[in-house]
Amino acid sequence: MNSTYDRLTGLLATGFGIEAGEVTPESTFEDLELDSLALVELALATQEKFGVSLSEDDLRTQSTLAEAAEVVDAKQASA
Repeated sequence: MNSTYDRLTGLLATGFGIEAGEVTPESTFEDLELDSLALVELALATQEKFGVSLSEDDLRTQSTLAEAAEVVDAKQASA
């Protein structure tokens, strides 16, 4: 997997107590028991770590980690 995915996994581990072994690229945020408030917190942490702003349309509970990594990569590329 790419570095963005690995860094997102790290954010989940440090900020939300989710162990890296519990996460796969196909894991949805719902699978990881992250609600909409947790996604807002993740979006803020992602903004700090990656320097990109994510909207609530970018991260949904049904989004997979791989999809989230793709969104972050696309936003970084367009910045």
